[in-house]
Amino acid sequence: MKKQTLHNIVTTFKTQFASEPTDMFFSPGRVNLIGEHTDYNGGHVFPITLTLGTYGVAKRRDDQLVRLYSVNFPELGVISFAVDDFSKMPAHNWVNFIKGVLKALADLGYVIDQGFELVIEGDIPIASGLSSSASLELLIGVVIQKLFGLKIPRLQLVMAGHQAENDFIGVKTGLMDQFSVGFGAPNTAIFLDTNTLGYRLVPVILRNFEIIIMNTNKPRSLVTSKYNERVNETQQALTALQTELPIKSLGDIDAVTFEAHQQLIKDSTLLKRARHAVSENQRTIEAVKELTHGDLVAFGALLNASHASLRDDYDVTGIELDTLVTAAQAFPGVLGARMTGAGFGGCAIALVPQQSRSRFQEQVGARFHEVLGYDASFFAVQIGPGAQWIGAVKTL
Repeated sequence: MKKQTLHNIVTTFKTQFASEPTDMFFSPGRVNLIGEHTDYNGGHVFPITLTLGTYGVAKRRDDQLVRLYSVNFPELGVISFAVDDFSKMPAHNWVNFIKGVLKALADLGYVIDQGFELVIEGDIPIASGLSSSASLELLIGVVIQKLFGLKIPRLQLVMAGHQAENDFIGVKTGLMDQFSVGFGAPNTAIFLDTNTLGYRLVPVILRNFEIIIMNTNKPRSLVTSKYNERVNETQQALTALQTELPIKSLGDIDAVTFEAHQQLIKDSTLLKRARHAVSENQRTIEAVKELTHGDLVAFGALLNASHASLRDDYDVTGIELDTLVTAAQAFPGVLGARMTGAGFGGCAIALVPQQSRSRFQEQVGARFHEVLGYDASFFAVQIGPGAQWIGAVKTL
């Protein structure tokens, strides 16, 4: 945990609210190693939680007023509303995630009849594909749980964040982001079947390699991107397959079954979308086996194949991500690279020899700047814990 960040937001809390916060919280971002656009198709995913995330300090109030301040958006100042006011605030997008979680918890029957004060600061690049929104959603979940002494099962906190994203914000994401932020653990990845919610933690042992995140620094909004369009396309493909197959999701079939029935999908674009969902699910299952067996070469090859499918069949990469990934794959010693997250900008990952980190960043960064005319950002991954209460402010 970054003590300096916590000190800063405690000081900010005192300045903005003229009182002392009582509790400290942290909620991570996530990066998905493989299994992209499979979560809303009933497939498998394989995310890790980052040591980057959202920090918060908070205090319960005696009335029904909620007062919020973000160090990342100081120009917005303190934003206030009643705890039972679930109307959207178009001018303050980040606050809508908080309102969405409060509404979801209320819908689940939890009584939150008093307000609170909260200051947050995040170090996840916004709109980078590292789940800054899920990080904020689960942060609010653990804040509410602690301040009001509510015994909320972790899965319900995850579902509340997911409901906020889907129903309040309007992005039809799968459950991966919130689940990984809620259930993540240090030095492990979550192998999650999004169809059954069965999961296990898999140790991430990379020996003399490390995962480097490559940020295109091209912001994108999932609401305005083609994300929901891809959700609809795969649902249309599923409907066509269901005319002969007793399946509930594309994650229910393997590649052989899909090829034997692909003629049911008459539209060529829908066929490509479904082919990615099915093949990516199979790649994810295989990738977990290879990582568990310590075969990093085979694991890296599956990362490369994942990117090719996301580029050619799912059409969610673009010149920024393709430039980064192609340059990374060409770097000596790199075992694999792929885009991660929703796409349309955002981030990619690469499996890079530890001793080559500096040269890798310099060479891949130079190629990106040559093609795009601006700089990408790079940082090594450290795998941290899920959303949590850190402790009382007095222990800082």
